[in-house]
Amino acid sequence: MKSVAAQIWPKVAAGHAVQLFKSYRDDVPDGGQMRDFVYVRDVVDVVAWMFYNPEISGLYNLGSGQARSFADMAAAVFAAAGRAPQIEYSAMPPAIREKYQYFTQAEMAGLREAGYDRDFTGLEDGIADYVGRYLSQPDPYR
Repeated sequence: MKSVAAQIWPKVAAGHAVQLFKSYRDDVPDGGQMRDFVYVRDVVDVVAWMFYNPEISGLYNLGSGQARSFADMAAAVFAAAGRAPQIEYSAMPPAIREKYQYFTQAEMAGLREAGYDRDFTGLEDGIADYVGRYLSQPDPYR
């Protein structure tokens, strides 16, 4: 499955608006649904750290530790393309409306207590790197 950034990239690159889900909660604006977006390079760094520290074992949540909105993520993709955000909101499929998670964020205390002390890449920096190094290239999967 492609990341949300990779899914919206073709429209952003072409100068078109992207679609995000409308919110069906009064306390969450359209596009305000939040996820803990984590850059894959950070995940690889954690895995490498664990490999080189075999005394560390257990199950750990992994994310950036900070939830951000889908609107923030889409705006970061537009910014990385040097374009003003163009976001439109469409209906969420009825089949998922009642089950949709409006907020997810990794609890990072366990990993931090295990000794991992490196910073995670911020959303805007991660998106800029991802767009610049991969999505905007002729072969984004190289």
